[in-house]
Amino acid sequence: MTDIQRCEVRPGRLVEWTLSPATVATAKALPEDSRPPAYIQESHIRTARSVREDGLFVPTWLGAAFDIPGRADLDALGEALRGWTLRHETLRSGFRWAGGPGDSIRRFTLDAAAVSLHREEVGDFTDAVALAQHLQDRFDTTADALRWPNLIYTAVVRDDCTSVYMAFDHSNVDAYSIHRIPAEIHELYRAGLAGGAVGPEPVSSYVDFCEAERADADRIDADHDIVARWREFIQRCDGRLPSFPVDLGLDPEGGLPTQKFMREMMADADAAAAFEAYCRPYGGSLVGVLAATALIVHEIGGEPVYRTVVPFHTRVKSQWSQSVGWYVGGAPIEVPMSEAYDFPSALRTVRAALQANRRLARIPLARVLHLLGADFRPTSPDLYSIVSFVDTRGIPGSDAWTDQKAYGLLRVSYGDQVCAWITRLHEGLWFASRYPDTDIAQKNLRLYVERLRDIVTGTVGRV
Repeated sequence: MTDIQRCEVRPGRLVEWTLSPATVATAKALPEDSRPPAYIQESHIRTARSVREDGLFVPTWLGAAFDIPGRADLDALGEALRGWTLRHETLRSGFRWAGGPGDSIRRFTLDAAAVSLHREEVGDFTDAVALAQHLQDRFDTTADALRWPNLIYTAVVRDDCTSVYMAFDHSNVDAYSIHRIPAEIHELYRAGLAGGAVGPEPVSSYVDFCEAERADADRIDADHDIVARWREFIQRCDGRLPSFPVDLGLDPEGGLPTQKFMREMMADADAAAAFEAYCRPYGGSLVGVLAATALIVHEIGGEPVYRTVVPFHTRVKSQWSQSVGWYVGGAPIEVPMSEAYDFPSALRTVRAALQANRRLARIPLARVLHLLGADFRPTSPDLYSIVSFVDTRGIPGSDAWTDQKAYGLLRVSYGDQVCAWITRLHEGLWFASRYPDTDIAQKNLRLYVERLRDIVTGTVGRV
């Protein structure tokens, strides 16, 4: 994962595709789709509106960047982009407010036949920095949670290669969805060039998942044991969801701070493999990253218990494995540092916490907060800090990402939390984080990364 400034943007001729005016006009006249938004989608949209009402525009889009060889055939590329859009129903589905600000959010969904793309030749860019800024500004205004359509596709065309940049409001995609894009677009583009049919391959719909997940979540009440576990966890966090437990230099009376971005390679393939092998008896690299984090933040901040919410995917059935959507839940864990005095003991403690609590991720947190009756009026796009680990090596096409200059994109704008992503690629472990732009946060995040690297590379030769 990286931002638009660090994904090797190069000059060229910019072309963009958006949903056509005819498609947008058709969408405006659509009746309600009875399938509701997922709780995570509704929470995201309400948070965006709440922050906007406080006078701050906070872009939160996700995107993908990758190269295709040569000067692209724009007709074939456009058909590939359209075919991919039709494959994933959530991309032709949106939301409306039903009445005033306190009212519900209603879905509408276009039929595949009603979807067409409009192509526009934007022009030539000779300066990479100016092009990256233009793309960011365009994505900010187009891939916005409070508008529809909220996706945009672009290509920077050159003789030697064409770079594709795509952006989506977060309500439609997660990191796994983003990671699958390069191989799928390449497949559709090659088929189009060869004169093959580029039809929408049947893929299970995230919109259907939203309906099923919400129905399951609505069956539980405030007496459910999962709700009780969350209630106890939040009480031990002083009535809040957990932040990254180190000093970030925040002004309690200040507004939402701007954020900075940190991205660097943490370990090469051999060191990453050694870390994985060392952690495997305890559950793998995710357990290792969380155990290391618990030790490090205790060293920096001194908190006696490390509390965090661990993101887990909710693609528990294979039918959702190829589906684009926001399939993420969260499970709270607590790591008493009296039981995690070194790395092996931290690994054991984290493994036990995950085994005990992972099932809590199957109920959307927004549903739990509603049942708790807590007034979590969001003032930040992030309800809590996260440390995420993802192994991407099994994703189709991931072995070609380096040659394709393929990246997952995220927007760094405002926020008072720390969000960190540790990603296993074929070439090793990469670290990325966005965090509040303060000197103290910079110092402590740098210390965290260096200590995390020490623990990861310290497992070499210890298996």
